Amino acid sequence: MQHEHNHMAHMDHQMNGSAMTTSDPHAHHHPTSAPGHSHGGGMMMEMTFHFSYKNVPLLFSGLVINTAGEMAGAFVAVFFLAMFYEGLKIGRESLLRKSQVSIRYNSMPVPGPNGTVLMETHKTVGQQMLSFPHIFQTVLHIVQVVISYFLMLIFMTYNAYLCIAVAAGAGTGYFFFSWKKAVVVDITEHCH
Repeated sequence: MQHEHNHMAHMDHQMNGSAMTTSDPHAHHHPTSAPGHSHGGGMMMEMTFHFSYKNVPLLFSGLVINTAGEMAGAFVAVFFLAMFYEGLKIGRESLLRKSQVSIRYNSMPVPGPNGTVLMETHKTVGQQMLSFPHIFQTVLHIVQVVISYFLMLIFMTYNAYLCIAVAAGAGTGYFFFSWKKAVVVDITEHCH
């Protein structure tokens, strides 16, 4: 119980920067007024949205934004990364449609108006698991997932400039790439 209390006092020291006396032999005490001070050598992250370009970590520990020019460069890079992500999503859908190997048409009778019988045709497409298109789709899926996590982590810096870059890049990418996306309307679909 005493150790827990001392650990909490040590944590208080980390949070507010004031030294507290404790009998914990593992605790080390030194006052600090640095706002980002932490004993792990890392920086404290902001947990609210902020417009800052000083000490903004970007994905990797060695990649820290410290000037307005670096923030402008990061904004452009993140913007294009988000655009690329949207283009990759649409491109994968297009490649999937083009790589479909086996196509089957199944016709089945369905009751029509006034006791008539109509034939409804369904198209079934498939793909082979060990084919180049499927392996290529798998690699593209991995790239898409990694980029999506990078964008999420960038957004979680709570830096408003970077968040705007993610949102604006995704919106711009959707605008430029999704208009080519074919929308297929099945006229036999009864659940609209």
